[in-house]
Amino acid sequence: MFDDFINQFWPSTVDGLSLGAIYALVALGYTMVYGVLRLINFAHADIFMVGTFAALWTVRSLGVDQVGGLALIGMAVIMAVVAGAVAGGSAMLLEVVAYRPLRKRGASRLAALISAIGASIVIQQLFGTVIIRHVFGTSKSGGKLDVNEHFRKLTTVIDIGPIHVTNDKLIVFVGAILMMVALDQFVNRTKLGRGIRSTAQDPETAVLMGVNIDRVVMTTFLIGGIMAGAAAALYMVRFEQTNYFVGFLLGIKAFTAAVLGGIGNIRGALAGGFVLGLLETYGSSFFGSGWRDVVAFSLLILVLMFRPTGIFGESLQQARA
Repeated sequence: MFDDFINQFWPSTVDGLSLGAIYALVALGYTMVYGVLRLINFAHADIFMVGTFAALWTVRSLGVDQVGGLALIGMAVIMAVVAGAVAGGSAMLLEVVAYRPLRKRGASRLAALISAIGASIVIQQLFGTVIIRHVFGTSKSGGKLDVNEHFRKLTTVIDIGPIHVTNDKLIVFVGAILMMVALDQFVNRTKLGRGIRSTAQDPETAVLMGVNIDRVVMTTFLIGGIMAGAAAALYMVRFEQTNYFVGFLLGIKAFTAAVLGGIGNIRGALAGGFVLGLLETYGSSFFGSGWRDVVAFSLLILVLMFRPTGIFGESLQQARA
């Protein structure tokens, strides 16, 4: 068991970083919404699922086959743009339909949480019974869809001793880092970003200072959706398949990453995603692949027990430019 862990250490590290990058991008949606509204948006995982279908539709529509090098990077960018637009629009629609009416009526957070769970089920069933059948023309058991022919051509771009990194994993890692840096700069350097932070810190005072709360909330959902869409595109580059419940388990793990880094903390979501991805793959190589999910959720329990504020513990409302 220990020998397997040692032998698989570097491959597990590479896999963990690429997987953690996807977790981190999805976790940003949870942490942004929680920072502003103090709401756990459990339907966010299904926004990610919507993004995977948009990315899949993009690949099928363009008819690409066995692309590599710069062509694969360009394809990943196109997928991210389309998936980000679709997921971002879906997230804004979710806010208008499921959350804004409750917020206007001063409903409790429990009501919003129930609405989030209901919206999640509606989105899942919509894609499971309607979109897959009528848009993608299939009735496969479980709703599993993949690219008819593998659209990516795998090549090794980094080969140093035991470290072997293929182009798809490098694209996922670098793409996620670039998206996270862009978001961090947006929140900390722009006027709208300051509005988001001021709303997170004190909504009443922010209104008195001229901040449009509805605009801030809508922007927050839009950004979270774009990040989920980008994560969906990278997920399709990495795994090339999706289904209508793909967001369920991944969403819970992304939420674990957000809690691990400090819920409401943007940089914490980045750190939490990578830590969770690494620990999950290390645990899989040490205990066996059947223990992958056990490691992830055991980590969530331990964090909630001993450090509920996460690694960083600083929330979005305390961030400074």
